[in-house]
Amino acid sequence: MMRFVRAHRFRNYSLALLWKDLLSGLIVGIIALPLGMAFAIASGVDPQYGIYTTIIAGILISVFGGSRHQIGGPTGAFVPVIFGIVTLYGFEDLLIAGFMAGMMLLLMGLLKMGAFIKYIPRPVTIGFTAGIAVIIFTGQIANFLGLQGIQKHERFIDNMAEIVRHVGTTDPAAVLIAAISLLFIIVTPKLFPKLPGSFVALIVAGGAAALFFPDKIATIGSTYGAIPSSLPTFRLPNITWDKVQSLFVPALTIALLGGVESLLSAVVADGMTGDRHHSNRELIGQGIANLAAPLFGGIPATGAIARTATNIKNGAQSPVSGIVHGFVTLLILLLFAPYASAIPLAAMAPVLMTVAWNMSEVRRFKYIVRLKTGDTLVLLVTFLLTVFVDLITGVGAGLLLAFVLFVKKMSSISVTTKTGEHFAEDRQERICYAEVEGVLFFGAAQSFERLILDQLRDRPSIVVIRLKQVPFIDTTGISYLSGVIGFVQSYGGTVLISEVQPQLREMFMRTELDKMIGETNMFAQTGQAVRYADSLFHRGKTDVCG
Repeated sequence: MMRFVRAHRFRNYSLALLWKDLLSGLIVGIIALPLGMAFAIASGVDPQYGIYTTIIAGILISVFGGSRHQIGGPTGAFVPVIFGIVTLYGFEDLLIAGFMAGMMLLLMGLLKMGAFIKYIPRPVTIGFTAGIAVIIFTGQIANFLGLQGIQKHERFIDNMAEIVRHVGTTDPAAVLIAAISLLFIIVTPKLFPKLPGSFVALIVAGGAAALFFPDKIATIGSTYGAIPSSLPTFRLPNITWDKVQSLFVPALTIALLGGVESLLSAVVADGMTGDRHHSNRELIGQGIANLAAPLFGGIPATGAIARTATNIKNGAQSPVSGIVHGFVTLLILLLFAPYASAIPLAAMAPVLMTVAWNMSEVRRFKYIVRLKTGDTLVLLVTFLLTVFVDLITGVGAGLLLAFVLFVKKMSSISVTTKTGEHFAEDRQERICYAEVEGVLFFGAAQSFERLILDQLRDRPSIVVIRLKQVPFIDTTGISYLSGVIGFVQSYGGTVLISEVQPQLREMFMRTELDKMIGETNMFAQTGQAVRYADSLFHRGKTDVCG
């Protein structure tokens, strides 16, 4: 680890670069504070737990992660997952699930599983991300309108019905404060690009609420209690075997989602900087952070794409900026916690709504929908099930559908044949030349067998099978290919194999199919195989060309 830190993450580091890291860390830390509180509130937990996560997980992800620019902390992706766990199990069990997820992420990194997570299809990630965005956005409508008597539910439909039932309790004052907050979120980056819009919006909207509507609009303090101006004490969660069993699926969900989000964020950072992250080390860093955060009341954390991009745009050069961002958040907590408690919930709502809109990837979503392909179906199924059922069902169904469509697409295989005749010693000999094109795996192997056996009904003496256009074969393909070879050999025929790709040759050797074929019957070029077939007839060439 230390060798990596010296050789890569702090390569050619200097005081000038340190200054850039300090500035970017300061800006991102200011941005992270309201977001940490907002994500905690949306997740159904007290806002200070989002701040604790920003501090502890943010620092540890920067220290131990695999990206030089990654900013970690609570994110919108976890909102429906955390809310569901808190609703079903309670906050204490959420801490246990988060701790278990940290252990899982650490193991994933140590077992070098980072590369596998990257294979999740893009339509699935866009689908569930857009679904989460819808849940977050609609979840803030009640705070935006200042609705009274709202009960939070786990299901999207139930929450929307709750809003409709209470829409008559809309508070004009809350709507005005929310509108002011939204206005400054939109306008600030355009007029003052260096200022964090959400932070400015909360200060202005909070000041307006205190000035014009004192004690009339719900605030963080009036709803959740005052935010403590210190970190909580270290406390080990009460983990029992029963808890481990009951929380295994929630913990696995947190781990997988955290792994996917962190690596996506690292890829975005790579694209912006030209750097290359280390996926397995990133998972290790995420694991350590999620092991530590629950010990101080922190909720699950992962790489935050928006904050990471902001970090890079403000000149971040190394993980120091991420470490600084965590300490800046801690300093704000220690000095300004009472002021944070006075922030109106109506002012927080546009912050989360903006985050939801930005994470929804509307353009990519529309682009895939317009394609009207299998990817479109995968995207819509993942999106709709994430919104109307839950994230686990949405992602699971999306992955299953993507797999089925992939198998269907890859199952397309063709066998082109040509036959020739030769007369030797008053008997007719036949040769069949077959060219196979496609992937010989479990989805296509049976079709391959049927296609080629249809051409072998006349039992040719020699069968030449060209495999140049077959890039891959699995054990099912080996089984069916050996069946074809066995059929020809059963009536005394000979099979010649030509132009075998490296992966196929390795599988032939591992399954000993090469011994069944015979080393002398395998050729680098099809022309060699045809000439060898001619020699077996003891006379001139057949009418089959290679």
